[in-house]
Amino acid sequence: METKPLSAMPKLKTNLDTDFLKLIAILSMVIDHVGTAFFPEYPAFRWAGRLAFPIFAYCLTVGLLYTRDIRKYLLRLGAFALISQPFYIFAFHPWDWQAEWMNMNIFFTLLVSLLALWGVHTRRWWLFLALFLLASFVNFDYSANGIVLMLIFYLCRNRPVLGAAVYVLFWLPALWGGQMEDPLSVKIAGHAINWTIFAVLSAFPIFLPTHTGIKVPKWFFYAFYPAHLAAIGLARVILNV
Repeated sequence: METKPLSAMPKLKTNLDTDFLKLIAILSMVIDHVGTAFFPEYPAFRWAGRLAFPIFAYCLTVGLLYTRDIRKYLLRLGAFALISQPFYIFAFHPWDWQAEWMNMNIFFTLLVSLLALWGVHTRRWWLFLALFLLASFVNFDYSANGIVLMLIFYLCRNRPVLGAAVYVLFWLPALWGGQMEDPLSVKIAGHAINWTIFAVLSAFPIFLPTHTGIKVPKWFFYAFYPAHLAAIGLARVILNV
């Protein structure tokens, strides 16, 4: 059975103001990375960073539905995943990079998730299953959660209320998943909440349409990721932290 070309897919009823969303995600990511590198004792930096990944995953889902050439889209994402990897190691593991080089940067997670979603769209179920298993067992950030999130955004693309509800439900187990000994968990009245619960806040910019009119060159978002990692790594080396 033939599948529709991506350009013929129904358009989304969620937020299409993706350049604005990407700027929110970048700000969240930078706060997270600065906290990881320089202020690990302050969990609020990491909490603020939980907004970034779901927004990036959503924007890639939009990209899948609107792109005219999914292969070029995937190749571009893969190229920047490879380019960014040494900068990622430099930023977060500058002193023990030999042991940490297989810790994959977020571009790899997004690439695998997008390719798996493309498998769903084209009914290549074997591809979806293979990549889901790969993301589950290889050392990717967020494991297979990226695939699940993109699947939620994809399947609920024309039902924003349902999408928001499913998205919130996806993160609700975090309310019972915290550990008191985890410095990043939220402690309330002797109960620990897993810090990933803050990702719920991404539902607002994702499912509530905005119309800022902000336009940013697409290459800025790709280039910013390795550039900010290089800056963090250089600062850590200079400051010896």
